[in-house]
Amino acid sequence: MRVGVLGTGIVGKTLAAALVGRGHHVMLGTRDVRRKMEEKAEEGSVSYRRWASTNKKVRLGTFAEAAAHGELLMNATAGHASVEVLSKIRPADLRDKILIDIANALGEWGEGPMELFVANTDSLAERIQRAQPGVRVVKALNTVTAHIMVNPKGLAGGDHDLFVAGNDPDARERVVRFLREEFGWKTVIDLGDLTAARGLEMLIMLWLKLWGVFGTADFNYKIVR
Repeated sequence: MRVGVLGTGIVGKTLAAALVGRGHHVMLGTRDVRRKMEEKAEEGSVSYRRWASTNKKVRLGTFAEAAAHGELLMNATAGHASVEVLSKIRPADLRDKILIDIANALGEWGEGPMELFVANTDSLAERIQRAQPGVRVVKALNTVTAHIMVNPKGLAGGDHDLFVAGNDPDARERVVRFLREEFGWKTVIDLGDLTAARGLEMLIMLWLKLWGVFGTADFNYKIVR
């Protein structure tokens, strides 16, 4: 399958590498391809050029090119930029496709505490769906760190939970199947329509606190019934 992953941060790159390893044809989308290839590494990370040298099957294009490439799309852009990024894509290249929205509604990193720019009565996922009515948005994967997204068995043998929400029941079902078959998720809880994304996105504030308490992002939620 052809997959377009929007965003070249750690989430986008982790998803791309895992999907290529599963035999899919993946294109990562970025604002400026040349600039991305020339970008220097931030402290504690590697440059995109260096990463690409060991992930040669992953193609790099603009956001618009990645969207045109993908039969399935994944939004791994920074949440504060997601709506604007998608506005640069031709509606025809989004129409009837599923967009797995992984982004959280966090403002830009800077001094001071992190804050949500939308909560309670709306969500980033809903804003994306309203701005791009032709695409089928399914919220998923935003409640775990990148390497757990693609390898849930690496934590507690995979005995923990993931959630999906979206207005299209068929799209939700297909995403649940994709998450199980491609990444090995055992339990994916369908929360219904996109209003559920409000709660899923607000979980990031708890997630950040837990990261600080544990000193690691290697954790997830388990619903005990």
